[in-house]
Amino acid sequence: MNTRIEHWNNPDAPVANSLVPASNLLVVNDTGAILLQQRRDTRQWALPGGKQELGETPSQCAVRECEEETGILAEITGFLGVYSDPNHLIEYVSDGEVRQEYEVTFLGRPISGAPTANDEASAVRWIGPATLDAYDVHPTMRRQIDDYLTGRYPVAD
Repeated sequence: MNTRIEHWNNPDAPVANSLVPASNLLVVNDTGAILLQQRRDTRQWALPGGKQELGETPSQCAVRECEEETGILAEITGFLGVYSDPNHLIEYVSDGEVRQEYEVTFLGRPISGAPTANDEASAVRWIGPATLDAYDVHPTMRRQIDDYLTGRYPVAD
């Protein structure tokens, strides 16, 4: 596994050498709970998402990544925003890549499947908004969740 280090507002972080388009899917079930996965590489809780592949649209990427990482097939119901913070860098130790965050985040609802741990996620669960503070969620990911919960839908930020 490629070791991943999240840098956020870290003046000692390495300089970014890549910008990779990625898509997230913020899936909300009928009770208002949000689908989160606990990443194996950072141990933090996150929305399902990942790198867009050649030949797919951002929304196709979000749906694919969600199913791969959580076991939940979801459909897109809306668009939250574009998140690209030059102060949020993802360092991949094994190959020296340092990415600047660039995430397109969609909203979705579950269609089928059950939360399932896998090689990328050690745990997957539906988490109610009232209990989010009990989970270690990276601040930039929490910002996306909070934007949804407060009704802020940034077009680009």
